Amino acid sequence: MTLRNVASRAPGKPPADDRPAEIKPPPPVTPAYLERAALHYLERYSASVAMLRQTLKRRVDKRCRLRGEEAGAFAEAIEATVARAVAAGLVDDARFTAGRLAALRRRGASARAVSAKLAAKGVSRAQVETAMEEEREAADAGTDLEEAAARAYAKRRRLGPWRRPETREAYRERDLAAMARAGFGYGLGRRIIEEAPDDPA
Repeated sequence: MTLRNVASRAPGKPPADDRPAEIKPPPPVTPAYLERAALHYLERYSASVAMLRQTLKRRVDKRCRLRGEEAGAFAEAIEATVARAVAAGLVDDARFTAGRLAALRRRGASARAVSAKLAAKGVSRAQVETAMEEEREAADAGTDLEEAAARAYAKRRRLGPWRRPETREAYRERDLAAMARAGFGYGLGRRIIEEAPDDPA
């Protein structure tokens, strides 16, 4: 305690305890805690099985670190919670993949980009291929889904035909490179970028 603190203390008032208060550890990890954490997460986000598992693992790791416990001891409890969520229909990789695929396609994601993004969410390659096959089956006859996505991407990024006419030629190579980085083949990217301004849908 400093001299200023002593001087400002009211007469007769005992000095405050300057020792830091002990930090109380959080409650232990229990099945009920894991279930609450899973429900809270799934109420806020659409998730794959792998995403839910990873979220619960992070929660457990943090709580065990604060309690000085071994997080690995709760691996089976995490798996049991994930299994219950799957059985209850709260998390479904097929539903998640179809929804995320549709959202990514609307934003102009190529098949390559879709596969990479879904793989990062823990979705298996087989599940992605199944979703893409269902996407093709549901599309109107004659619809080229990759071309539609490429056009949506170029429009969203204002590339090629969506640039001001006086700037198109100066940015042509840069726009082609952007299409390639987005995962579209050179031929398709070039066709979209070189379309006449009145051609895009």
